[in-house]
Amino acid sequence: MKISLSLISWKRCLWLSVVVLSILVVLNFYGLYTNKFYLLKPDNYIFPILSIVHFVYLWVMQFKIRGQEFADVPMRNLEYALYVISMVYVFKLVETLYTLLSYSEYAHHIIPDTFLPVGIAIFVLQLLLIGLTLLSFAHRKKLVGSYNLDNINGNIDSWP
Repeated sequence: MKISLSLISWKRCLWLSVVVLSILVVLNFYGLYTNKFYLLKPDNYIFPILSIVHFVYLWVMQFKIRGQEFADVPMRNLEYALYVISMVYVFKLVETLYTLLSYSEYAHHIIPDTFLPVGIAIFVLQLLLIGLTLLSFAHRKKLVGSYNLDNINGNIDSWP
């Protein structure tokens, strides 16, 4: 993990996360088998709504790093929520892999030419998102500090 921290700085991790997450939100509405976007399916809105938590976490991290502040209880709760959302990311990754592996089952049907290239791109982006999420947790521990909430009153500077 130390090698990753030195290769991908916090700012690169932030911008890569924002770009990858934004692309995946758009591609979440894309149907691989039909080559169409489905905007009216309620299931397609789960991932974009959950990704709001990820965007907020990145914003809070940037705020804490710029202000050289310590980790606090709301940030901890946000990170714990992102742990659960990371499980959704893993589920989406497995779902995409299952869809890609089902290509041979439906080879006799009409499958669009974009099935494999877009499917592989989505799979790689989802894999990258999981890696960037884990990397952002490591950057939080390094740059903001651990959640030492037993001594939270000692970390608050109430005098200017």
